[in-house]
Amino acid sequence: MTRYKELLAQKQLLEKQIEEARRTEAAAALEDVRSTVADFGFTPEDIFGTRRKGTGPAIAAKYRNPETGDTWSGRGRAPSWLKGKDFELFRIKE
Repeated sequence: MTRYKELLAQKQLLEKQIEEARRTEAAAALEDVRSTVADFGFTPEDIFGTRRKGTGPAIAAKYRNPETGDTWSGRGRAPSWLKGKDFELFRIKE
């Protein structure tokens, strides 16, 4: 009967072999991909598709800097021209 510690040692050996096989096969696969990309001149957009960033509807500006005309929708980090100031003073009246 195999003892617990012997099984753990076998498990560690197998895990090392699995990791080494993964690294070797991944390196070969990556080389194949790089070669194919170079052969056909693929771009990242060809491979991964185009990014759909910013495809949603535009958000209306809620605040305007009267000195520069810069605007802010109220989403995300507040611009530096609003730091330490009352936002309501810069609200765009509709």
